[in-house]
Amino acid sequence: MTEWGTAGFETRAIHAGQEPDPQTGAVVPPVYQVSTYAQDGVGGLRGGYEYSRSGNPTRTALEECLASLEGGARGLAFASGLAAEDTLLRTVCAPGAHAIIGNDAYGGTYRLFARIAEPWGLEHTPVDLTDLDAVRRAVRPGATRVIWAETPTNPLLTVVDIAALAQVAHEAGALLVVDNTFASPYLQQPLALGADVVVHSTTKYLGGHSDVIGGALVVADPDLGERLAYHQNAMGSVPGPWDSWLVLRGIKTLGVRMDRHCSNAREVVSLLLDHPRVTEVFYPGLPSARGHEAATRQMRDFGGMVSFRVAGGEQEAVDICGRTKVFTLGESLGGVESLIEHPGRMTHASAAGSPLEVPDDLVRLSVGIETVDDLVADLKQALG
Repeated sequence: MTEWGTAGFETRAIHAGQEPDPQTGAVVPPVYQVSTYAQDGVGGLRGGYEYSRSGNPTRTALEECLASLEGGARGLAFASGLAAEDTLLRTVCAPGAHAIIGNDAYGGTYRLFARIAEPWGLEHTPVDLTDLDAVRRAVRPGATRVIWAETPTNPLLTVVDIAALAQVAHEAGALLVVDNTFASPYLQQPLALGADVVVHSTTKYLGGHSDVIGGALVVADPDLGERLAYHQNAMGSVPGPWDSWLVLRGIKTLGVRMDRHCSNAREVVSLLLDHPRVTEVFYPGLPSARGHEAATRQMRDFGGMVSFRVAGGEQEAVDICGRTKVFTLGESLGGVESLIEHPGRMTHASAAGSPLEVPDDLVRLSVGIETVDDLVADLKQALG
């Protein structure tokens, strides 16, 4: 991994952790579809591998590549993004601890905090993370262990100032965790801005093809990496070798895909801004967007996610989701194909009735890499 440290992003995406196979010369890491490994005597491990829950060469290649792309000391791969989040919380928190989360976090993350971690004993406070004074007021001295940020957020695409939030977290003796799923490491580098941990659903832009479920953590501190690796093994929520290989395969084209996602999203936003049935557009590239100034500082581009509200309320939003032809109605995001969804009834249904409830007239788009004229025409006919 170290020999690629000064290389460009796209070069590291293709080569970091992925040297040609020393035995065959294969330029792509093999899928080590194996559960256990022969040992040269008791405790004599070949290459450090004994059992694939503890370590697998395909997963190692992925973890080294992730660490390189995020500029971290260590990367760890998991069976899903939520598995990564759960392992992190149980490693750095304990019953009686407190966390601060964004007040427009992903519904699955909210569910993890509210329905799983809270009964375990971890309290949380939803806060507008763009209001640093509000964050400071929410800190519980001696108890707050984590400030958990998404940027851009899901689904309202707010951008938080990572460097400023890191300062607040560290003043409180807490870790700043940044969910970098929407931006990907190609567009944003949270660790370089002071974050302690980066979280990914590798299902999304890193995998990029809607054919794998996975998650990841990348950390700045090697000691924290060791603690997380212990829990990764002890809790067992690891990806299989085939899933690891699929994410690694997707990463190779991340840079070129993100460029197209971003350019297509800009064209979609232009259509939405001019459409009489659209009442509000959420996109970090707009000067009116919450956190736009921070986005211009800390992001390479503004991403492929767009949300908007429509005149006519919830039923009209639902109907629009059902009228598209190129945009597929479905959950998830970050694949090469464009997706459309109604967050209130789909990805964020678990936040209904909570401080994180989303507007019922909201539509979320994951803008894919299809021909942009087809995407614009499809939205035009769906909007009517």
